Amino acid sequence: MESQGKKLEFYGGEWMSFIPFLVFLVLIITTTFTFGSISDGALWVPAFMAIIVGFFFAKNKAHYANAVIDGMASKEAIIPVVCWLFAGVFSRILRTSGLASGIAGVAAGMGVSSTMFVVVTFIASAVFATASGTGFGTIAAGMGVLYPAGVALGANPALMAGAIMSGGAFGDNLAPVSDTTICSATSQGVDVPGVVRSRLKYALAAGLITIVCILIFGAGSSSAGTAAEAYSYNPSTLIMLVPVIITIVIAVKTGDIIIATTIGSVLAAATGVAAGLFDVVQIDVADAVKPALLSVTGQGLDRTVGGVIYAGLNSMIQVCILALLLFGSISVMRQGQGDVKLLKALGKVANTRIGAELTISAMVIILSALMGLNAPAILAVGASFAKPLGDKHGISPYRVANLLDAQSNTLCYALPWTPAMIYTLGFAADSSAPLVATQVMPYVFYSYAMLAVMFATVMLGIGQNDNMGKVSKQKKEA
Repeated sequence: MESQGKKLEFYGGEWMSFIPFLVFLVLIITTTFTFGSISDGALWVPAFMAIIVGFFFAKNKAHYANAVIDGMASKEAIIPVVCWLFAGVFSRILRTSGLASGIAGVAAGMGVSSTMFVVVTFIASAVFATASGTGFGTIAAGMGVLYPAGVALGANPALMAGAIMSGGAFGDNLAPVSDTTICSATSQGVDVPGVVRSRLKYALAAGLITIVCILIFGAGSSSAGTAAEAYSYNPSTLIMLVPVIITIVIAVKTGDIIIATTIGSVLAAATGVAAGLFDVVQIDVADAVKPALLSVTGQGLDRTVGGVIYAGLNSMIQVCILALLLFGSISVMRQGQGDVKLLKALGKVANTRIGAELTISAMVIILSALMGLNAPAILAVGASFAKPLGDKHGISPYRVANLLDAQSNTLCYALPWTPAMIYTLGFAADSSAPLVATQVMPYVFYSYAMLAVMFATVMLGIGQNDNMGKVSKQKKEA
C-alpha cells in the first residue's frame, strides 16, 4: 500500500501514535476487569474503538486508514489467524472425541494427583514447544487435550492454563527453530546453536522456579477431582493419542503448525470415525448419540450446517477478529514512529553496563508487551539499538541476544491483550471451565520467573561475557 515507508503524522507528535493502545487498555480494563465480562464484545469493542479514536488524531486520515489496512493485511497478522483456524479444528476434534476424559481416567487410575498433573503438563508443554518452536501450537495442543483432563482431575483451571502458557513461553525462548531465537541471534550476528547453549542456564532456572511455584500454589488451589474408582471413561478414546503423537512429530520435524494440524485433523477425524467416536455426516438427526464431523439441521431459513469442524472454526472467530484489529493498531504505532520515539528515549539512560542491559531489557519488554508479539519487538530493538549498546559497553553479543529473547517472552505471554492469552482463553471459553484473563495472569509463572532470573543476572553481572572467547576469535579471523 502507498502508506508503507511513509511516516504517519499525528497532532501532538510521534507519541500520539500510542493513542490506540492507550484507549484499548482503558476499555479492556473497564469491560474485562471492572465489568467482569468475557464476551466477544468485551474484547472486540475496545479494539475497534481504539482505532476509531486514533483516527481523529491523525493529520492525514487517508494515510491512517491505509496504515490500519496495512496492519490487518500484513503477513504478521494473517499467519497466526490461519494457524488458529487450523489448530481450532484439530483441537475441537480431539476435545469432542473424549480423549481428555480418557487421559484423566488413566491418570486417576495411576493415582496421579491434580498438582502433579499440572507439573507434568508444564514439562510436556515445554518439551513440545522446545522441539517444535511454536508457542501457539503448544497452547492449541495443551488446551485441547491436557487442560480438560487436568480440570477433570481437580486441578485449578487457571493454574492449568498458566502451566500450558508457561511451557509455550519456555520453548519459544529456547527452541533453535523459534522465530525469536533466530531473530535474536541474527540481529547480533551470532550463531543460533551458540545462543541456545548460552541461554540454557536461564531457561532451566526459570523452569525450575515455575515447577516450584506450581507445587506451592497447586497444593492450596486444587479440588478433589474424581476418584479413580468412580471415574468412568470410554477406553476407545485413547486411540486418539495416535494422531496426537503423529501431529507432534510432524510439527517438530517441519516446524510448520499448518502442515501439522492439516494432517493431524484428517488423521484425527478418520481415527475417530473408525473407532466409532464420530459420525461422518448427520442429516436432521434428533438427539444424536454421538457427534458428527458435519451436521445439517433446521428448516427453511433456519436450516444450518454445523458439526465438529464448524465448531472448531467458530471457536477461533473471537481471537482472529481481535488479532486483526490489534495488528491495525500496531501498524499505526509503527508508521507513526512511536516505537522509534520510545527506543530513542530509553537509549538516553544507558550510560553503564548495567544501564545498557536494563535499557535493552526495558525496550524489548515494553514493545513486546504493547504489541503482544515478541519477534517484531526483537527486530525493532536488536540491530538498531541493542547491538550498538552492547558493543559500546563490551557486552557479549550472545548475552545481548539472550536478553532480547528471554525478556521478550515474559509479559508477552502474561498480559490480557496479548494473542497468547486471548488464544488460551478462546480454548477455555467453551470448555467446562471458562476463564478470564485476570484469573490466568497470576499463574503464568514462567513469565515472572524469567523476568526475575534475567534482572538478577543483570544486577549480578552474570552472562555478560557469554562466549566472549568465541567472539574475539571471530573478530581476529575477520
